[in-house]
Amino acid sequence: MKIIAILRPDDIIPALAAATKDEVLAELAARVEEHHPGLKRQELLQILQERERLGSTGIGDGIAIPHGKLREARELVMVFGRSRTGVDFSALDGRPAHLFFLLVAPDDAIGIHLKMLARISRILKDPAVRKALLEAPDAAAIHAIIREQDSRY
Repeated sequence: MKIIAILRPDDIIPALAAATKDEVLAELAARVEEHHPGLKRQELLQILQERERLGSTGIGDGIAIPHGKLREARELVMVFGRSRTGVDFSALDGRPAHLFFLLVAPDDAIGIHLKMLARISRILKDPAVRKALLEAPDAAAIHAIIREQDSRY
């Protein structure tokens, strides 16, 4: 499954207002609730915070992939957010995160959930892709970059 099959242009937040990890999670969860009826922000936020307590989803290189499973989710849901200033996300490399891919999966979506996490990580391995996403002027440009990279794998 491709990222672009899940990530819609209106699920991209090109300028997160959040300044802390909890604020990032809340802002991304609010976008999920706004565009995906039946998925509640508070429930999702609780799942995400529990996951973060197990270990940060800040994977380094300015990237965080917060994720969780919700019983109410009928399909994979993805939201992307960007912080140009960066947010301390307790990343493995100690650097702030700028690019956030939030992934919400149904409770029973084990294989596809892990494959999507791996796909996101693979695309973001390239420093040029990360730089392009940071410099993109708007949500449409971010979506186009992801679509282009997603077609390569």
